[in-house]
Amino acid sequence: MKLRTIAFNNLRRRKSRLAFLVIGLLIGIATVVTMLSLSEAMTAEAQHKMENFGANILITPKTDELSLSYGGITLGGVTVDPREIREADLDRILTIPNRRNIAAVAPKILGAVQVKGERVMLMGVAADREFHLKRWWSVDGRPLAATNELVAGSAVARRLGLVMGETVAIEDFPFLVTGILQETGSQDDDLLIASLPTAQILLGKPGLVSLVEVAALCGDCPVDDMVSQIAAVLPDVKVGAIQQVVKSRMHAIEQFQVFAFGVAAVVILIGALVVFVTMMGSVNERTREIGIFRALGFRRGHVVSLILTEAFWVSLLAGVLGFFSGMLATRLLLPVLAEEHVHLTWDPLLASGSILLAVVVGTLASLYPALHASRLDPTEALRTL
Repeated sequence: MKLRTIAFNNLRRRKSRLAFLVIGLLIGIATVVTMLSLSEAMTAEAQHKMENFGANILITPKTDELSLSYGGITLGGVTVDPREIREADLDRILTIPNRRNIAAVAPKILGAVQVKGERVMLMGVAADREFHLKRWWSVDGRPLAATNELVAGSAVARRLGLVMGETVAIEDFPFLVTGILQETGSQDDDLLIASLPTAQILLGKPGLVSLVEVAALCGDCPVDDMVSQIAAVLPDVKVGAIQQVVKSRMHAIEQFQVFAFGVAAVVILIGALVVFVTMMGSVNERTREIGIFRALGFRRGHVVSLILTEAFWVSLLAGVLGFFSGMLATRLLLPVLAEEHVHLTWDPLLASGSILLAVVVGTLASLYPALHASRLDPTEALRTL
């Protein structure tokens, strides 16, 4: 009779202990799989949102500013030779080496206009990119769709008494108010938003923009390199990175991953302790059986192999069941935790890693009980016969 046959017969005979061992290790592996797959899915969702949430890089015109002060009192600054950015030059941004990391390029033109006898700020935008880039904007009505349409910020709409569907004249050019921007608590509330070509004509700046926002993909964000590359292709502008936003994004993702690994390590440790205690109790209960094996000529190595063989097959079963249980738990939890639909990926590397982890943990946890069983005195069994 082979050792493998003895191990299988012992597991078949002690079904309750087999179930306890499998469940103890299965919970640990399922928790690890759930945490890691959730972490991967939530990270992908967070990166997808962050790619479209605000700008990582801000491009503004270069200006020479002279700071004035007298007697220790700052009188403000004087801007010398202000220059606008040529819209045609923005095509160079898409020629940089890291152009694949660019999610959106959103140019804007800003200027004051006269509306209903008041001076207000007009912002011209590329509507298809601007409203996609600023996902936090919520518009009552609809965004811009034509050159003669207008979206008003909440504050300026109240001040001017603008309502949706109203036609308002700006510099003798009629605009249809298609939407009112809900309050954001920022300068956006005081803006009238129109299409970029129309605003350039009204402000007398055809082909020019006041600033450009560039959103970088957050999954691979070499923002500093991108700033240098954009500055190289646009030497006449000032390029700056919004480092705080980028670092906070990556820090939040990294903290979630560290938390997931920490919880997984604790649960695996608990599972290993469950296997150790159960196998140690099994060895103590099988003193007579093991002593008989020794008396029949089994060596210490045979006894160790017998215990480890049982632990290996139990751990393998727990690893397989734990992986599928973890993926099932992830599938059930994702709709609750994710705000958007996230595709669950069945990663073969995660499957093989979880099964290997279960086998390694279960085998190592059973090593000391196996060595303890090999040191049992065979005469103990003979006395009980």
